[in-house]
Amino acid sequence: MASSGKMEGPSAPALRRDPYEVLSVSRDSSDQEIKSAYRKLALKYHPDKNASNPEASDLFKEVAYSYSILSDPEKRRQYDTAGFEALENEGMDMEIDLSNLGTVNTMFAALFSKLGVPIKTTVSPTVLEEAMNGTVTVRPLPVGTSATGKVEKQSAHFFGITISEEQAHLGIVIRVASVAQSKFKLLFFEHEVSGGYGLALQEDSQKTGKVTSAGMYFLHFQVYRMDSTVNALAMAKDPEAAFFKRLEGLQPCEVSTLKPGTHIFAVYGDNFFKPASYTIEAMCAKSYEETTERLKEIESKILEKRNDLRQFETEYRKALARFQEVTTRYTQEKEAVDDMLRERDDIHSAFTTERTILSSVGPSSSSSRYPAEQSRTESPENGNIDGRDKSSKKKWFNLNLNRSDKRA
Repeated sequence: MASSGKMEGPSAPALRRDPYEVLSVSRDSSDQEIKSAYRKLALKYHPDKNASNPEASDLFKEVAYSYSILSDPEKRRQYDTAGFEALENEGMDMEIDLSNLGTVNTMFAALFSKLGVPIKTTVSPTVLEEAMNGTVTVRPLPVGTSATGKVEKQSAHFFGITISEEQAHLGIVIRVASVAQSKFKLLFFEHEVSGGYGLALQEDSQKTGKVTSAGMYFLHFQVYRMDSTVNALAMAKDPEAAFFKRLEGLQPCEVSTLKPGTHIFAVYGDNFFKPASYTIEAMCAKSYEETTERLKEIESKILEKRNDLRQFETEYRKALARFQEVTTRYTQEKEAVDDMLRERDDIHSAFTTERTILSSVGPSSSSSRYPAEQSRTESPENGNIDGRDKSSKKKWFNLNLNRSDKRA
């Protein structure tokens, strides 16, 4: 389906091949099979182990790029449907190995992470190689207990958790928390035929309240993990779409059941510069039956809501396009109405003699007012008023005289 060709973007190899071919897996391979193939090839071609082989670096990038497609359900679906063309407009991201960045690049990565830019990191190949060779120190962690520690950056503390048949049937929960809000990874390893341990699962710590935490839940039903980088990348590309992509980060965990026996877990320090402090707990789900049912119920509701949002996003996009269309027309219509009313007012203003009068009035206009004013003051009406006042005064004088005469 996919033809080779040059690839856009810094994280892609110079030539692109079918991701299934690169990882040597079939198209119906499970997520766990794909992840296992990627880990082995990444360890095989890592530049640190192949300093004398210049081709190893390109092969490592090709493996990482292929895994970035097949490990993401949405990208895998797009590739299976339409090949690389469906992914060309997507911002392909890949995991980085902090142990191989160097001090300067690590500082930049830490700065971007502090600013909210999602930085996906991978486990150091040194840790993976030591685990594969079985040379790591494994500390026992009985079910129902906890352990506290501080792990150096890009290093790991390994724990062996032995579970009985009854505990395996009831379910097991492994949780790690850091009150110091350290960044870490919770790792789960499977036993290899060679006697070592191969990385099977990893959970990045997430900030929840005042702590960072990560957990793995083996409860005999499908449990999901939240990949926060999916929403962060969606927000960076399209802030309006971030809400609809918020639940897309919910990905199914590859392992939901543990068999009786000893299982290997590890806490990996994922801080950029300093050690990560943590507390790890191993619990049997028997004491958390109600909580287990609530988890199963809420994740079922979240999956239903995710499907609803996918449908609603289509409706929202159509409504938003229509809204933008009508608001644009509203602005245009408003401007048109304002222009017409303004022109109408101008036309009304044209029906006036005011400018004619003003232009005909000359310097003598002010003096011409005075005769009119004088004529108003000399009108008969004004004269009658003056006469009336004088007669009343005279009458009052006469009355006073008459009274004085009578008294005399």
